Amino acid sequence: MSLLLVLACLPLASAPQEETPKAERATLAPGDAREARDRALAWLVENQREDGGWATGSMDTVQEYFFSVESFYAWKVAADAIATMALRAAPETSERRAALDRAVERLCGQRIPQRGSDWDTDYGWGVLYAFVCTLDLADDRRFQSDEDQTRLRATAENYLEILQRIQSPNGGWAYYDDPIFSRRPTWDTSFCTALVIPSLVRAVERGWLEDESVLDRAVAYVRRCALPNGAFAYSWTAIPRLNGGESINDVKGSLSRIQVCNLALVSAGVEKVTPDRVKEGVTDFFRYHKFLDAARMRPIPHEAYYANAGYFYMFGHYYAAQAIQLLPSEEREMLHAQLRPHLVRAQRPEGYALDFIDTSYERVACTGFLALGLSLGLSDE
Repeated sequence: MSLLLVLACLPLASAPQEETPKAERATLAPGDAREARDRALAWLVENQREDGGWATGSMDTVQEYFFSVESFYAWKVAADAIATMALRAAPETSERRAALDRAVERLCGQRIPQRGSDWDTDYGWGVLYAFVCTLDLADDRRFQSDEDQTRLRATAENYLEILQRIQSPNGGWAYYDDPIFSRRPTWDTSFCTALVIPSLVRAVERGWLEDESVLDRAVAYVRRCALPNGAFAYSWTAIPRLNGGESINDVKGSLSRIQVCNLALVSAGVEKVTPDRVKEGVTDFFRYHKFLDAARMRPIPHEAYYANAGYFYMFGHYYAAQAIQLLPSEEREMLHAQLRPHLVRAQRPEGYALDFIDTSYERVACTGFLALGLSLGLSDE
């Protein structure tokens, strides 16, 4: 009996220890992040279509049968733009540069998405991200020739014309319209509006947007969406949607919106959004991250706690990475190290990422967000 007790007390260090999966670690080092990022980029290069795009532009699942036919094309345009942004932000290789050049040709030559139906204005997603992508490319040193700048400006102005036409009376943008349906949609969301504000700022600086009231109204809209609890309302209403229980406008339901909205207001020079406020938003992102985990891969939108949806996940993590970049340089690596395992958790063995139902546009957009979010934390490149 005494021998058994002695053996039971012996350390178990000699037993083989399995390595903790990268997605389950508390932090992830830059080297591991680079490996995951490069696998995502390799998937984008390998799965690019001959025309320079990625997603199919058609319905991939009967779960989305009720959307307009045009919406599937619009989601393709948006996803392809995000993938293009990922290739642009990545360290250049011959394969990535060739894929980027094909993607730029596609971006500048593709058909502009149109409104799909009275209520379904999902073409807004394609317009928003194509515009953002075009401004990113215009600032890239590799596309500074007169020819490149001319075609990028023409592309940006095409999308900008639509943005001006569909900016809501409140000053924002969204992807549905409410009755009574009108040519200028009347519904808007904080996050759709916020994601385009940094690009509108750059368009004004370049002289590509002459009517600065478009930007001013968008910034004012996002500011009105800010709530006293630190969250940003999903969409602006005269009476905030708070019910005292599990509300989408609670901080726990606003984790992804907080990051993109703070980023937008900082880019627009809103002094009230200080580094401390940005850090508070990032801190809350990690503190309540379990609510995003609970929503990821759920096939029904907004079915998780605090009305979180699966497709909030990669979107929110990309903008969290951007928010981290707004903080003092000495604080960034620690926060990026915490963010990386959450990003990598959504990556599949093939290299692509997913946070919602498995469609071609979801694979492309999530993989682009994954590569973008990881690249932002790799300061040595």
